[in-house]
Amino acid sequence: MYTVILYIHIMSAALSIGPFFVLVPMIKRIRAADPQSLPVLIATFKSATRLVMHAGHVLVASGVLLIWQGPWPWHAPWILMTLAVMFSSVFFLARAFSPVLKKFSETDADQTALAEKLKRSLWIYIGLLLLMLWFMVDKPVLWG
Repeated sequence: MYTVILYIHIMSAALSIGPFFVLVPMIKRIRAADPQSLPVLIATFKSATRLVMHAGHVLVASGVLLIWQGPWPWHAPWILMTLAVMFSSVFFLARAFSPVLKKFSETDADQTALAEKLKRSLWIYIGLLLLMLWFMVDKPVLWG
């Protein structure tokens, strides 16, 4: 059963980060989109973030099961650091995308500035996810 949970965990990790790399080139298209195609691009961006969110739920649940069934204690440095980054990324994600995506529908929205905010938020979030991925794969001993 441990192997099945590990497989689910790895797949959900891929689904938690993969869509964001697809969104990077989409931001260029959002920046230059005409009013007819912009809503489709924004809807695609929202769908990708929704997929990432749900994959993140599976990732957390499977991670808890892996720690519970595995040889690592809850106080292992890599687990504590993963949890710290994960909780901070939850707060970041809640404010990084939805408010910016909603502003695109405003009549006086600066599409270029909003696209830059999305781009910056996207790279910050990718960095957070890659940091968590490093903790989970390398399992560094950071203290004691």
